[in-house]
Amino acid sequence: MSRAERGAPTAVVVGGSTGIGRGVADAWAARGIETHVFSRGRPAGPGAGQLVWHRLDFRDPAQAKQALRDHVPADVSLVCYSAIYFTARREPFLETDESDWLDQFAVNVHGLARTLRATLPALRAAAPGLFLHISSEVVYNAGPHRSGYAATKAAASSLVQSVSREIDADEVTFVEALPAGMVDTPGIRARRSPDFDYSGYMPPASFAPLAAELAATRGVPYAGEALVVHDDGTWSPVADGLPISQSRPLARPLR
Repeated sequence: MSRAERGAPTAVVVGGSTGIGRGVADAWAARGIETHVFSRGRPAGPGAGQLVWHRLDFRDPAQAKQALRDHVPADVSLVCYSAIYFTARREPFLETDESDWLDQFAVNVHGLARTLRATLPALRAAAPGLFLHISSEVVYNAGPHRSGYAATKAAASSLVQSVSREIDADEVTFVEALPAGMVDTPGIRARRSPDFDYSGYMPPASFAPLAAELAATRGVPYAGEALVVHDDGTWSPVADGLPISQSRPLARPLR
């Protein structure tokens, strides 16, 4: 008898070793859900022992396809896509390195598409399965010096919305979630000075209450919505108010 037949859901979090994805993975594992994390690096720190890790790097398409084919559980009913590729710094479009540009598409768009292809059959069988996509305010607030991130996150959101209209909501519920502000993650810390003050940043655990709610309801009350998650763990539909833009000018002018 599978876990699904026993009433115990199985979850997959792509990009779940750190950041928002880790916040979701930890929340699901804390509910007793068998949670599989696919990421480049192994999860570490408190709670890591509760996660089943599989190495995956979307910059290597062959490796990524093999990892998804071999390790996505047949009875998965909860999926979160939180994998993301940032450039090392914000910069004008004409100065963006081509390899960074391509890597953003490889992870932010093509990785999402590969994950959808790998998990949707199982999610449909779970009826309803949940697909949670971690979006970004840049989808609504395209700004200067992050053209690749804006382009790929907008494409990813559009992909999710399009696929959601191809599949009956009774089979799979699609929900997008995005932070109301900056989130304290290892990726962000790599781009900041050692003495930077993160007190105004959201912790990844802010996503835990929503993750728990979506696991309990399979996202049915929120099907098709984009939800803004706030620092205190509450959330609201993006239709009720766009998140604040995180765009900022660079000190040097565009040449």
